[in-house]
Amino acid sequence: MNALTLPDIAAQASRQALPLDWVGMCGIALPVLFDGQRLSAKADAGVSLDDGEARGIHMSRLYLALEMLEQENLSPALLRRVLQNFLQSHEGLSHNAFLKIHTELLLKRPALISPLAGWKTYPVSIEASLKNTMFHVELKIDVPYSSTCPCSAALSRQLIQQQFVDDFANRSLQHADVLAWLGSTKGIVATPHSQRSNAQLQLRLDDYLDDLPLIAAINDAEAALGTAVQTAVKRADEQAFALANGQNLMFCEDAARRLNLALKRSPGINAFHVRVVHAESLHAHDAVAESRWNWEAA
Repeated sequence: MNALTLPDIAAQASRQALPLDWVGMCGIALPVLFDGQRLSAKADAGVSLDDGEARGIHMSRLYLALEMLEQENLSPALLRRVLQNFLQSHEGLSHNAFLKIHTELLLKRPALISPLAGWKTYPVSIEASLKNTMFHVELKIDVPYSSTCPCSAALSRQLIQQQFVDDFANRSLQHADVLAWLGSTKGIVATPHSQRSNAQLQLRLDDYLDDLPLIAAINDAEAALGTAVQTAVKRADEQAFALANGQNLMFCEDAARRLNLALKRSPGINAFHVRVVHAESLHAHDAVAESRWNWEAA
């Protein structure tokens, strides 16, 4: 008895002839390799359906092509090969291919002073497209940091000055008395407010890159901001962090400008969109600033 041929409904003609911009799957679980790490990821894979007469695409072919991501480190070349596979498996149906990979990069970061170190995660998305032979890669990275409000710092200093006047009015100043006053809660009557903040980087890469500059972009952003959040710390590290915050007072506008200047100097980036969010500790709302470079033309 001959086996029946399994029906291929996707190969049937569409009742409404109409091309579609994107057809595929979202949230595909898979492992990916980056910088020697095996990372848990979710992928969105799709192609355009340019043949309006076709009922649908072959989603299983996209799924199977993603196995390439398990075998070697993520790179622009690997992403291009995956997209080319998408199109080769849909010859005659599709001209454009798309791939998004969502994961968390795990980096071990040293403490500021002590020999301690700890792990930090950075949410990362890698978006690649192949449109009519034009290949593009974009990175999205979230970088947490601390920000201390300059206005709050100035108001705190004024209160400390006023307390100094009140405590030492009509008194001769003695070095030991002033030193003790500076180290007491009576003297430092106010402190500026800080908040955990987040820089959302969206970077478009040059086409010639051999590697994905994820770690370099994170390092450049943290160096520009000066107050990256810490992991394992001792008191000396906490004191150094307090010093860094005091020397890097910034509104959200300051943070966005710092990142703009730093990313313009970063090799391999030809356009970016930066969004910084300061989760206010004074207000119940956030302070936000955005900056773009070459983004409209990208």
